[in-house]
Amino acid sequence: MQTIRLSHTTRLEGRHAATIGFFDGVHLGHQFLLGRLCQAARERGMRSMAVTFDRHPRQVLHSDWQPQLLTTLAEKQRLLALTGIDVLVVLPFSEEMAALSARDFMQQVLVRQLGVALLMTGYDNRFGHDRTETFADYEGYGRQLGIDVVAAPCYEAPLPLTPSSSAVRRLLSDGCVEQAAQLLGRPYTLRGTVVHGRQVGRQMGFPTANIEPEESCLLVPRKGVYAVRVGMGNSSERTEAAPGITNIGVRPTFGSGGLSIETHILGDCGDLYGQALTIAFIGRLRSEQAFDTPAELTRQMAIDAEKARQLLNL
Repeated sequence: MQTIRLSHTTRLEGRHAATIGFFDGVHLGHQFLLGRLCQAARERGMRSMAVTFDRHPRQVLHSDWQPQLLTTLAEKQRLLALTGIDVLVVLPFSEEMAALSARDFMQQVLVRQLGVALLMTGYDNRFGHDRTETFADYEGYGRQLGIDVVAAPCYEAPLPLTPSSSAVRRLLSDGCVEQAAQLLGRPYTLRGTVVHGRQVGRQMGFPTANIEPEESCLLVPRKGVYAVRVGMGNSSERTEAAPGITNIGVRPTFGSGGLSIETHILGDCGDLYGQALTIAFIGRLRSEQAFDTPAELTRQMAIDAEKARQLLNL
């Protein structure tokens, strides 16, 4: 996949079949849309193209908005590459771009800069300054500008919920990581760096890696204890994931108060300080709770570890 960051000098050669979206999480609905786009591009002899943004538009339009994103831009690029698209165009979203009408965006960006000849839109896709415009409006602009605007078929999900980024966020906020994985087509992951903690877990016989998420805008699942798989190292040097348990919470037994993400790997893992870890949430084991003594917490952690082994088929 070729990745291009749009600038004022960008001018792409050839004809492209494109779709536009933020694609947070690259869930099954996104994957379905991009699969149909790739198919349409092949049938028409075009290159397939996904157009996305370097930040959520609301971060520009509402400076006090705190995003809860499912993927960083780097992770989104990696996941989009797996869909088979030929070109990913990343737009630096700004107030200037937000002010463009849909027609001006189609003319100035899609036609003049990116060579888009076919635009495929999802069932709920809206773009441009006036979000009240409909698919019929986009079709009309397309006829004027030489873009064939087509609607993607609806994704018939064999699931209780229709895949959407907002649905995944709600599930993760409720701790329903298994249901979220069904909509994503994979477990939800959170990537971060191991930082020094209080080493209480080590003293109890359950050494933990304290994870600091790589970006503060990433959604952290609901407080509780989870069975996880842990990938170690940088994305370019991924190793086989190790089984583990992750506690998200405020350490109520010790009264520390601040939110922490602590992972205990089931097996020898060596010194992890400073390493990048990717935590894949497989299943929720229990809610966070306070214990009267550290010994009671130690006994519960042993129970959590055994439940995690069963859930992870160890």
